[in-house]
Amino acid sequence: MQSLQQIFAEFNSLNILIVGDVMLDSYIWGAVERISPEAPVPIVNVKKRDVRLGGAANVALNVQALGATPFMVALCGADDSGKRLLQMVKDQNLSAEGLVVSSTRPTTVKTRVIASSQHVVRVDDESDKPTSAEEEKELWKRIEKLLPACHAVIFEDYDKGVISAGLIRQTVALAKQLGKPTIVDPKKRNFLAYEQVTLFKPNLKEMREGLKVELEAANQIQLEAAIKILKDKLQVEGVMATLSEHGVYIDYQNEKMKLPAHAREIADVSGAGDTVVSIAALAVALKLTPKQIASLSNLGGGLVCQHVGVVPIDKGELLAEATRLGV
Repeated sequence: MQSLQQIFAEFNSLNILIVGDVMLDSYIWGAVERISPEAPVPIVNVKKRDVRLGGAANVALNVQALGATPFMVALCGADDSGKRLLQMVKDQNLSAEGLVVSSTRPTTVKTRVIASSQHVVRVDDESDKPTSAEEEKELWKRIEKLLPACHAVIFEDYDKGVISAGLIRQTVALAKQLGKPTIVDPKKRNFLAYEQVTLFKPNLKEMREGLKVELEAANQIQLEAAIKILKDKLQVEGVMATLSEHGVYIDYQNEKMKLPAHAREIADVSGAGDTVVSIAALAVALKLTPKQIASLSNLGGGLVCQHVGVVPIDKGELLAEATRLGV
């Protein structure tokens, strides 16, 4: 059996294709000292501003932080935010080969206003309309070109319109033909379009909305029944459901298990799903056991929640914590 050190070293040899919605995460940090006389809302005195890569681009940063090489296939706008995103991709030494610039839609920007480590408000500048036929054709060209050299595919779906049912079908078919695993971080719109993927990674809210079922994380019978419905509907090889403070449940390769969350001081859950799917994809690409896949993913998702704002995983910290806990 491979040691953790060997597994983490093998991450460095992997190429991962990420198909999905890229965005900018913008932050306004400040302090609240009084309420506005114009309306009953807090006045935030701005101390600092920050912009980070988000969405599928944050998945790419997580994959890169783990030592692998990410390739993104996504859209950004022909606007100032799009130019900034492309420059940040370059600055982070990420490939922009799969990025398509759209003249018909804005670059997605999520602006979070944070005061004293508390979210005050979030402002989203975006379009969630489906891609045009021409844009989808351009995205598919990039996938066809990049997928053969990659070891796994991540669908990072934020419901912003980049991923369509048709693009999913084409990509999954090509991945199957080439023997590459597909790992999905889904959202509501395409939830039931991800047929025959390797590992489907919904959270509780996504499962409730996607399957229209009553579901409590602490109710094992409900959970197992929902996952069986999901596996039957989509004919996927495996499901790994993230359950927030209740940990993670995996049903994959004839193994079923629920792992508890690790007790942590939670600062911010933003981006935890990006970290979880990144680790899961690398673990599936290396053909690790279901328990290893779930354990490492669960651990990584918890670690990034200790930081305010969206941040990628620290590989050294993950290895040290996994070693300490005997993963």
